[in-house]
Amino acid sequence: MEVLDKIISYLPEVTPPQEKKRSFKQKLRWTGIILALYFILALIPLYGMAENALEQFAFLSTILGASFGSLISLGIGPIVTASIVLQLLNGSGIVNFDLTKQEGKRRFQGVQKILAVFFTVVEAFIFVLLGGFVPEVGISPLVLVGQLTLGGIFIILMDEMASKYGFGSGVSLFIAAGVSVEIFVQLLNPFPSPLNPEIATGAIPVIIQSLLSATPDSLQLASIEIAKVVATVVIFFIVVYAQAMKVEIPLTFGRVKGYGVRWPLNFLYSNVIPIILVAALLANLQLLARLFENWGYPLLGTFSDAVPASGFVLWISPPAILTELIVGSFTAFMALQSLTYVIVYTIGATVFSVFWVQTSGLDASSQAKQMVSSGLQIPGFRRDKRVLERLLDRYIGPLAILGGIAIGLLASTADLVGAIGTGTGLLLTVMIIYKLYEDIAKQHAYDMNPALRKFIKV
Repeated sequence: MEVLDKIISYLPEVTPPQEKKRSFKQKLRWTGIILALYFILALIPLYGMAENALEQFAFLSTILGASFGSLISLGIGPIVTASIVLQLLNGSGIVNFDLTKQEGKRRFQGVQKILAVFFTVVEAFIFVLLGGFVPEVGISPLVLVGQLTLGGIFIILMDEMASKYGFGSGVSLFIAAGVSVEIFVQLLNPFPSPLNPEIATGAIPVIIQSLLSATPDSLQLASIEIAKVVATVVIFFIVVYAQAMKVEIPLTFGRVKGYGVRWPLNFLYSNVIPIILVAALLANLQLLARLFENWGYPLLGTFSDAVPASGFVLWISPPAILTELIVGSFTAFMALQSLTYVIVYTIGATVFSVFWVQTSGLDASSQAKQMVSSGLQIPGFRRDKRVLERLLDRYIGPLAILGGIAIGLLASTADLVGAIGTGTGLLLTVMIIYKLYEDIAKQHAYDMNPALRKFIKV
């Protein structure tokens, strides 16, 4: 353990703030700075790159919080991969961190950072050596690897800075920012695509233009875009409704008679984390499959114009069933492919939901300890952590499983119906922003601007 602690001490670290509690303005300012840095880094191209074979996978970059071909081409991939590996190791008992103690949490976070840096270097080599980014003649591949590694470390530090100085985590912020831009562009962009200069690329301009043309082909195109917009709106409201569902446990303050509170346990108990992990895992598998194919070894499947055509990646990719139904080309194979995608996504979200609850302090034991330290107890029972833990066990275990199943079904269904910004991206963004709203309302109800307080109704 001493060697591990020494390695952790050598890692670059963002100094925590001196204030115990930061104001709303401070957090807002730091969040704005972090997002500005993120977008600036996304505009800096890799020096010495001759070919970007991953450019056609831009739809995956939003899920990874990346911009392929830029300094942050790796995005949140290394952070998420490190989190997945460490959760699996800790959950299976191969490694054991006592997350109930501050020392255990510190080591867990330190090991996660070590793994994130390790996967940053590994993924940088993979992206370059397997042909994702091809260097110019006379430029060493190590030049591209070094830039990708540097960008990955920037993302790790910015994620840490967001969690210490801003709102939420950097991982969530980068995903929400990238998907929000993508949704805005896909919905309202009036400019035509270079591949089809006769029609706009935004859904609403396409609908207007197609309805004005009133030809059979244009009306079919308008139907497809209308279906996507409707699916996006429906998914939005379903996610908001699911986010608002909760179980409230009545508790009382033992020393203050007649005064109690309700401790909320959300239906989507593990929140957005399982979907981030599943989405990033599937996106990385698709990128890895394409890199293997470029190298001449299509071990995970093949692609045709950036669309999975065969192998494992075909079965973990969602077909656009709404579009296929409208144009009349939906097949039994697509139905089987859709079912497989939903099953894989749902199982993955459920597994990660359970692991996240156990490793992030959301389990019954940690919650009971927090309640007892706040002076809370169950009405009619003595103040005892074990009593609270037994009560919470009845709810938290089922909520972790049912919430994981629900969010997996929501995300996979949203992908299948072709919601704007990708279904998973839309789901992640709505959940991240809703969680951000809840945190702001809870922590900064009294120190924000009165006009803003009235706007968000806190």
